[in-house]
Amino acid sequence: MSDPIPRKGLTPKFWEKKPLKEMSQTEWEALCDGCGKCCLNKLEDEDSGEVALTRVACRLLDDSTCRCVHYENRHEFVPDCIVLRPDNLDTHAYWMPQTCAYRLLWEGKLLPEWHPLLTGTPDSVHDAGVSVQFDTVSEFDTPFEEWEDHIIEEPT
Repeated sequence: MSDPIPRKGLTPKFWEKKPLKEMSQTEWEALCDGCGKCCLNKLEDEDSGEVALTRVACRLLDDSTCRCVHYENRHEFVPDCIVLRPDNLDTHAYWMPQTCAYRLLWEGKLLPEWHPLLTGTPDSVHDAGVSVQFDTVSEFDTPFEEWEDHIIEEPT
């Protein structure tokens, strides 16, 4: 698969040298590993604050590519879709997938060895079995009452 995220011409290992808040938009977008997990519906326990990922995908997620089919204008279709930015990561990192580069770097951790920035290929996230490729159910076909039946364990 060709990489829809422009990663060519970036400074090698820029994420190790530059704070998240100082990254360019291109560098920021390149951190996305393309796993598709951020586009899964989540369940949050009101008492504990614990967040569980479900296989129930946002209506805009193409689970064959693990990409949003309307990324640039997704808010027209899903108004509450979060635009993750360095200045709001502190309020959103807790629900991001445990393998997410944004969350990992915010927590001061390293990128996993399968990350496309390290492997040079966008398919490495799928090859490592970390993405939700071909493993989601539609939010239109899955009643909210059944979401608990679709909880997935992290980090897979």
